[in-house]
Amino acid sequence: MARVDSLPTAGGPALSETRGLRAAPRRLTGRRDTFLWGLVAVQGLAGGYFLWTILAAVLGLPELPLRWQARELLDLAAALGLVFGTVLSVRLALQARRAGDRAETARRLAAGAFSKVVDDYFAGLDLTSAERDVAWYMVKGFSQAEIARLRGTAVGTVRAQSTAVYRKAEVSGKAQLISRIVEDLLL
Repeated sequence: MARVDSLPTAGGPALSETRGLRAAPRRLTGRRDTFLWGLVAVQGLAGGYFLWTILAAVLGLPELPLRWQARELLDLAAALGLVFGTVLSVRLALQARRAGDRAETARRLAAGAFSKVVDDYFAGLDLTSAERDVAWYMVKGFSQAEIARLRGTAVGTVRAQSTAVYRKAEVSGKAQLISRIVEDLLL
């Protein structure tokens, strides 16, 4: 299956080449996977031991007998686990931010494609400039009164322009107009 960020565009290079998108990071494998799961195991064991020690002191439960050398090794392992866990958390947070930035870029590209489809559709209807403005406001969900206020015209004028848009698009209302545009976008 082709990756979204490497699909070729119509008549041009891949999106990743034209938009500066990077490929998604690969899944961790091999030694890195083993290290991470080992780190999780050490953190879990150390956390479990410390929790048991606290509960034993509070509830009067028997403590786990450990020699001081083992206790020091456990403390050291827990400290190293916390440090590595912190470093890993920062790294994952940065990767998540980069992934979010890539998703936002993809969303903008999709929004640009939608705008292009709508502009092409309106151009094919041979709408006047005013009708195109009114049609865009309708697609964005504004009522005729809101469109009139935004454009500084009378509601009757917007109503007449809306009727002209519907007639040229061969639809009976705003819902059908939007449906037709979405249909053109998806097909």
